[in-house]
Amino acid sequence: MSDHPHSHDEHEHTTPETPMDAGSQALAEALRSSFAIVKFAMVALVLVFLASGFFTVGPQERAVILRFGKLVGEGDKALLGAGLHWSFPYPIDEYKKIPITEIQTIKSSVGWFAQTPEQEVLDQIPPTGSSLNPAVDGYVLTGDGNIIHAKATLRYRISDPMRYIFSFTSASNLVQNALDNALLSTAARFKVDDILYHDIAGFREAVRHRTAELLDAEKAGVTVEQCVVDSLAPRQLKDAFANVLKAELTRDQLIQKAHTYENQVTNQASANAASIINMAETESTNLVQSIAADAGRFNQLLPQYETNANLLVQQYLTETMGRVLANVQEKFVEPTASGGISIENRIMLNREPPKKKTE
Repeated sequence: MSDHPHSHDEHEHTTPETPMDAGSQALAEALRSSFAIVKFAMVALVLVFLASGFFTVGPQERAVILRFGKLVGEGDKALLGAGLHWSFPYPIDEYKKIPITEIQTIKSSVGWFAQTPEQEVLDQIPPTGSSLNPAVDGYVLTGDGNIIHAKATLRYRISDPMRYIFSFTSASNLVQNALDNALLSTAARFKVDDILYHDIAGFREAVRHRTAELLDAEKAGVTVEQCVVDSLAPRQLKDAFANVLKAELTRDQLIQKAHTYENQVTNQASANAASIINMAETESTNLVQSIAADAGRFNQLLPQYETNANLLVQQYLTETMGRVLANVQEKFVEPTASGGISIENRIMLNREPPKKKTE
């Protein structure tokens, strides 16, 4: 009796485990393999997730990292230069690239008529109606109360990336509004003829200057590089503007011809005046020299005249008569009256007719 409990305990400790069947063993191995695959996949996904945080910044770009919407770094240190960088993938981090040297382009069509994209690319003017439709066609008012069409293309670059990105909800919209404002306000300070014909470059420069002034006032962090402005008369009044331009060209041609004729007459008159003045000065010089010579000769004769005036007079009278009558064939000398009684001479000037020569 005493051995029975002992044998019972030995039997209880030596009872073998019930072996697993083949299906349960296969299921366990499958679960272990699945867990290994899941672990590998999770590790791979983590690696892929972390690897997706790499990004490249180009040589003409800068970048910033936002962690939960907050800038990582302060000031210029937050700007990442060109090269390979890493950040936590979204939604933890988010990076933004900023083109600092690339030229940005903004177009303003607030004063231009409606065009389809194809017409805009080909620079085609759509058909005109009988009148301007303000609901479709944009326009600007000029300083002298006229209506024209005008559009502008602004090219700029980002000079202060931090201000451009973080100071405005949309800096590009700010640039767009500044360009629209400049186009409308500048047109109101110019006359229609100056915008379309006489001062095209001046109007373009005024729009560029006004745009830069507005952007500087807002501290947008951009630098204006170029502004191209196109202006056009209302399509409905194309012929009228063409006639006005033709009349102005004709007027300018007539004025130019008048100025040319004026210059010719003035130049000819100036030349004639100079010639007359030169001749007068020459004659004046010759006369002065002649008078000076005569004065010198008279001064030389003055002592002789004072000594015997009659003798000098007779001498010069004889010399003068000799020069005057040097080539005269016949000379008649009248005697001088004496005693106050005039001498009467009668001269027959009819000569004997020449005789006819005979053979």
